[in-house]
Amino acid sequence: MTVQRALHELTRAGLVEIRPGVGTFVRSVRTTRPADYGWQSAALGAPEAPGRGVSTALRTAPNDAIALHSGYPDRELLPQRLVRAALGRATRADAALTRPPVAGLPELQAWFAHELGALCPAGVSTPGASDVIVLPGSQSGLSTLFRVLATRGGPVLMESPTYWGAISAAAQAGVRAIPVPSGPDGPDPEELDRAFADSGARVFYAQPTYANPTGTQWSPERAAAVLDVVRSRGAFLVEDDWAHDFGITTQPRPVAALDDSGHVVYLRSLTKSVSPALRVAAVVARGPARERILADRSAESMYVSGLLQTATLDVVTQPSWQSHLKGVREQLRARRDLMLDSLLEHAPSAHVEHVPPGGLNLWARLPDGTDLARLVQDCERRGLVVAPGDEWFPAEPTGPFLRLNYSGPDPSRFAAGARILGEALSA
Repeated sequence: MTVQRALHELTRAGLVEIRPGVGTFVRSVRTTRPADYGWQSAALGAPEAPGRGVSTALRTAPNDAIALHSGYPDRELLPQRLVRAALGRATRADAALTRPPVAGLPELQAWFAHELGALCPAGVSTPGASDVIVLPGSQSGLSTLFRVLATRGGPVLMESPTYWGAISAAAQAGVRAIPVPSGPDGPDPEELDRAFADSGARVFYAQPTYANPTGTQWSPERAAAVLDVVRSRGAFLVEDDWAHDFGITTQPRPVAALDDSGHVVYLRSLTKSVSPALRVAAVVARGPARERILADRSAESMYVSGLLQTATLDVVTQPSWQSHLKGVREQLRARRDLMLDSLLEHAPSAHVEHVPPGGLNLWARLPDGTDLARLVQDCERRGLVVAPGDEWFPAEPTGPFLRLNYSGPDPSRFAAGARILGEALSA
């Protein structure tokens, strides 16, 4: 048994090879000629959209590091039992062997429509299941929306700062991101109107609820004023409601609930609240825009895995789903407050101007003149991984910032992480 285990480990490491009926041999190290891929540069030409590379938020941190950089919640904040049971049931259902409709499973479409419709005030017609298109995650949805709603090479207005993935999707779609400054209550409607007039844009991308990275939520008055501007300009508001399930001190208030004339194209994701392994989201759109979005999605990926859709629907329709979300709310509150206290004690120069009412992150302003790249490197050498704020600006950063995720693993190490950050800032 010991010899068999040893051989298995050596084979897995690529050091030996087993030839059935012949024997076990040490693998020879072959000297190979270095491959030359230089010809591809000429064949491909210059890229249309210079890439920013993989975001810091997607990096895998070493096991012993204090990880405050990720954009995903730790597994202890996920409905693990519900997900495992749902996946087991889905594998035994017809979804494991059949092709789902292009727009998504009707039951899941109806669930997304009901979730938004329940928040619509009196007098606003609620969306129907036929207005919903299920997506393989919201990131692919952003790429589609920018391709469909904006002209190639044309402008798209974006809150600044905003989600790095939206900036990347806009670049890949060949549209120009134009920043619109946004504060604790949302963007200034007059500034937004001026940006529409100056740029000729017909799309405004925003996160009215628990924005990434700032955690801000638009006030009801600001949401109504922004919607008035969008309507007056005959434009679209792409509302990214990625953090719908992560309220702490407030409830989500989608702008899409106020609109039934097709100006708001609403994107709702379940990836972070259900499981990163179940990448399921949906877009709610009406009119010709909906048909163009569906055509783009069918050309891009044909349909979303019925297995994933079935499992996701199973999770969110369980009676214990709502009780799980209540528990997450309390856990996020405790984590957020613990990180705020840790920063105040150990890194007071990392100033959090706005305490987020929901979401997963704190947005910390650093002292002017901070060498952000050096700070990030110094922190990592000391065992702390953080995300530099530069990635969240569509244009030049307005100052040195860090995005700190309080939903990551092991909150007991928040104080130690803040201590490292404070020491690095002092140095």
